[in-house]
Amino acid sequence: MSSEVVKKEDSLNVKITSKSYVKPEEKIGKKEYQLVTFDLPYLAFYYNQKLIFYKGGNFEENVEKLKNGLSVVLKEFHQLAGKLSKDEEGVFFVEYDDDLVGVEVVEAVADEIGVEDLTVAESSAILKELIPYSGILNLEGMHRPLLAVQLTKLKDGLAMGLAFNHAVLDGTSTWHFMTSWAEICSGGPITTAQPFLERTKARNTRVKLDLSLPEPKGPPPSANGEVKVEHKGPAPSANGEAKVEPEGPPPSVNGEKRPILREKIFKFSESAIDKIKSTVNQTLPSDGSKPFSTFQALSTHIWRHVSLARDLKPEDYTVFTVFADCRKRVNPPMPEAYFGNLIQAIFTVTAAGLLAAHPPQFGASLIQKVIEGHDAKAIDERNKEWESAPKIFQFKDAGINCVAVGSSPRFKVYDIDFGFGKPEIVRSGTNNKFDGMIYLYPGKSGGRSIDVELTLEPEAMGRLEQDKEFLMEV
Repeated sequence: MSSEVVKKEDSLNVKITSKSYVKPEEKIGKKEYQLVTFDLPYLAFYYNQKLIFYKGGNFEENVEKLKNGLSVVLKEFHQLAGKLSKDEEGVFFVEYDDDLVGVEVVEAVADEIGVEDLTVAESSAILKELIPYSGILNLEGMHRPLLAVQLTKLKDGLAMGLAFNHAVLDGTSTWHFMTSWAEICSGGPITTAQPFLERTKARNTRVKLDLSLPEPKGPPPSANGEVKVEHKGPAPSANGEAKVEPEGPPPSVNGEKRPILREKIFKFSESAIDKIKSTVNQTLPSDGSKPFSTFQALSTHIWRHVSLARDLKPEDYTVFTVFADCRKRVNPPMPEAYFGNLIQAIFTVTAAGLLAAHPPQFGASLIQKVIEGHDAKAIDERNKEWESAPKIFQFKDAGINCVAVGSSPRFKVYDIDFGFGKPEIVRSGTNNKFDGMIYLYPGKSGGRSIDVELTLEPEAMGRLEQDKEFLMEV
């Protein structure tokens, strides 16, 4: 079946064949882990979705291997087999007990379609059929598993859709878990460290939130997509509500879906990445700044060209946001194996005209300075500010005319081999995507190649696709 046919049908005809739950293979007993200031702002985000395609192998044997390995890896990562809870004071925590259901595993079939048909550069809403928990808020982890897995049999392979509760873990912890799970399944040597589970070593403030889901109005999220937040302690700004835009299908017109955003993967080869980096480092600032990193060079390349594609006025502001890993930035530093969220959003802003008129060093310098300046003192001040007036994140908080990076090419996603081969492609689901959201992945070809998964309004995406300088075709 060709990808064109897939697009026309707008459905993979996925058939759910079974649903089961996987628990740790050994009894662990009752455990509680307080959510800390780094975790709490994500309660009104959606589950973080990943989609990984594998080719070949016997589907039934692979599913059995995956479920057996999952029960083993959950001994150390048992928080993912727990649920969210809240004590009488309104402090949220992860609760684990042996009688909880564990991780949800759905098995499904879409065996008329092949892996190649689903690895085209353009994303489509049909991929949602392969990933659980679309449109499900992290806060709903009080009533449903914190990890859901969907294993779909394809014509020539397997699609693994995953939904992780983002209030419980960030990208670093997600890929730490995935690497550990794969090592167990493949039977090779275990090289990953055990997860460091003591969240309160990073921050120990008990933040009290009276936060609950709205009354259901049909399938979650509710029709108006609101999560009402009533705060105890210092009064929050505005009305104390965190409004969350529903992530369901686009609104329909005469029964037809109207596209709001487009997603696309732009693949930058190792030579293109090297050229982008060498160009931005040709003339370094005179203030003694360090050379620009690959991340800083690629980020300013994307920021500048997305701003041009949006056809912004010179005086329009544009914000660059990066969700930065703070494990080595906090004092004392936390281990790489720290399990939880240890990220903060860092912002820088300028006028679109300045970004376009100056060479790329201008944007790269803005990004470098804000990243370099986000030290332990800045992190502590941000945490104290949030704790005094908690604010549950909204997507619009990423900033006006925003470009936001929420993943890292340092995550070795193409090394996730469960014993039946390395992934054909790795990508994100539709949750938590908005205009300007970017996920960076290492390119499958390896080396320094990088895949840029970008979400934009259709008009801007159309212009970006024709921008030969952005595509590095000049």
